[in-house]
Amino acid sequence: MNVSLKNIDATKGIVKLEIVKADYADKVEKSLRSFRQKAEMPGFRKGMVPMGMVKKMYGKHVLVEEINKLVSENLYNYIRENKLNILGEPLPNETEQKEINFDTQEDFEFCFDVALAPEIKIELSKNDKVPYYQVNIDDEMIGKQVEAYQANFGTYDQVEDVEEKDLVKGTVAELENGSPKEGGIVVEEAVLMPMYIKDEAEKAKFIGAKKNSVIVFNPNKAYEGAEAEIASFLKVNKEAVSGITGDFSFEITEVTRHKNAELNQELFDKVFGEGVVTSEEEFKNKIREALAEQFTPQSDFKFLVDARDLLVQKAGELSFAEDLLKRWLLVANEKNTKEKIDEEYPRIIEDLKYQLIKENLVKENGLKVEDADIEGFAKRVAKAQFAQYGMLSVPEDVLANYAKDILKNKQTLQNIIDRAVEEKLAGWLKEQVELDTKEVTADEFNKLFEE
Repeated sequence: MNVSLKNIDATKGIVKLEIVKADYADKVEKSLRSFRQKAEMPGFRKGMVPMGMVKKMYGKHVLVEEINKLVSENLYNYIRENKLNILGEPLPNETEQKEINFDTQEDFEFCFDVALAPEIKIELSKNDKVPYYQVNIDDEMIGKQVEAYQANFGTYDQVEDVEEKDLVKGTVAELENGSPKEGGIVVEEAVLMPMYIKDEAEKAKFIGAKKNSVIVFNPNKAYEGAEAEIASFLKVNKEAVSGITGDFSFEITEVTRHKNAELNQELFDKVFGEGVVTSEEEFKNKIREALAEQFTPQSDFKFLVDARDLLVQKAGELSFAEDLLKRWLLVANEKNTKEKIDEEYPRIIEDLKYQLIKENLVKENGLKVEDADIEGFAKRVAKAQFAQYGMLSVPEDVLANYAKDILKNKQTLQNIIDRAVEEKLAGWLKEQVELDTKEVTADEFNKLFEE
């Protein structure tokens, strides 16, 4: 078999495959013998159908199948062995492809159009400046994190009187003329928090109330306009709320108050593990380190976003086979239309340019992602997920097992590989260019992603 490439221009070419009978004859014969062994036909024992009849029945089907296999295998082998950087997939040629007749031909010629990726050459130096945003972990941020840990590891105590943030449980009963209404609404173990009562006068009825006391209040006034809340509280349909305007009694049976954990060794151990920190100063410094670690990937991501314009500029004008790419986009997704592709093509090309630039930098500078990098990144993802729930002292074996579970999902695995590659690229780029480091607050940093 002969496979060759004819370059039309720098952006596209035609791969031609010339197949002669010797390339496929043995494969077709072998496949037909397999068919014969399985063939069942009246008047013949299984496996004893004459080969002539098998060829007549299955010959063309087998020929087409074997040639298609040969074409596919050799086409992609040629692309791989010759390191052709193609965009999309090869497409059947519409101009040079000769008509094929499997009934009369023994030799065949197949032509495929390929869109070729442009050559990219980028040179960077310390003369190139890119902003790098570093979040300032100030005392206020650390203080809020300390308060969050104190709340997360706090306790719930039973108390005798009600404060605004307490959880109040009791029996609610609908009243009529100051007494329980016959057949009226009764909810046992109803729950409310005074802080969520909208009407100040109704809220004040609960503040300072004692356990086992009875409060008379009006839910319709307390939660004015919040039909869903009233319906949930009284265990009725939302449609019934408009007809409920009277007073209810609330017999308080239980008052629960959340108490923040003390800032002591017990809290230090719960957050970071036993004995890791032994003082308030060490505790806050450790929080500072953890917060900085959480912001670094986001800073690197923003750095890559800002470096994009520089890299695209350095790459210069890149040419693409527009006609071929549009053809491929049309056949690659059945939901695509010519009009939709024409509209989105400029954006697609801009994204493609940057993707090719990143791939080129990764390849040219040997920025390989090893299994250890992927596993390490997955563990950091796992660690960050645990950290969202205040769990900072997760054992190493637990992180490792959680990371393995994360990587079992193919889509998640690919996302982590992509992120690990970008992390390597960001690290390399930071060494090549001049960083214009800018210290910002967390709020200022978050607003950068809204622009």
